[in-house]
Amino acid sequence: MLRSFLSIAHEWSIHAVFFRLVLATLVGTIIGMEREYRNKDAGVKTHVLVCIGAAMTVIVNEYIFQLYPNSNIDITRIGAQVVSGVGFLGVGTILVTGKNEVRGLTTAAGLWACACIGLAAGAGFVEGTVLAMIFVVFTFMVLSRIDHYVRHNAKSFDLYIEFEDRSGVKQLLKVLHTWECSYHSFVLMKGEASEMGTAATLTIEIPATLHKTPFIEAIQALDFVSFVDEM
Repeated sequence: MLRSFLSIAHEWSIHAVFFRLVLATLVGTIIGMEREYRNKDAGVKTHVLVCIGAAMTVIVNEYIFQLYPNSNIDITRIGAQVVSGVGFLGVGTILVTGKNEVRGLTTAAGLWACACIGLAAGAGFVEGTVLAMIFVVFTFMVLSRIDHYVRHNAKSFDLYIEFEDRSGVKQLLKVLHTWECSYHSFVLMKGEASEMGTAATLTIEIPATLHKTPFIEAIQALDFVSFVDEM
């Protein structure tokens, strides 16, 4: 059975295109879930979109080669410039907030994937364009649930905490030392609530027996903590 799948993937047919996009989605999902579990900024959707987009560039190149097998002109050069150029466009959608929180990664990946799909449409590869569109929509609508589930059950997560006054920082560290957890990447900064306020970002790691939501609620209940938000 595996040989039959491999033979299909090596062929040039709409079945092969479908199988390759399935494979790209599967690989992106597995890698993204691993990154999500480790609380990295790029999660399931971002990895899947990038993987689908990269797969489409190769598929489009092969499709053009099938159309013009005897051509000596590099007809894929413009398409290559589109792929690299849209990468700079995607960077414009990525923001780092005052809480050191990264936003816009999925949007950037979606733009890049759409550019790759646009190459397929421009080449007249209707079947590949439609299939890639279905997979991208599937990523946004279905894999978001997986993304949310993995993030909700993560045992490593980043927090932004604001304190009533600067002494709250030491009090928090004392409390964390008594709790069943570990922390690192502790960074102090100015709070957003007031000019004199103090805030901090840190990465918390809890054991498998604890859950993230009650842990964050316990921090919010501390008298010297005015605000807590997951990054």
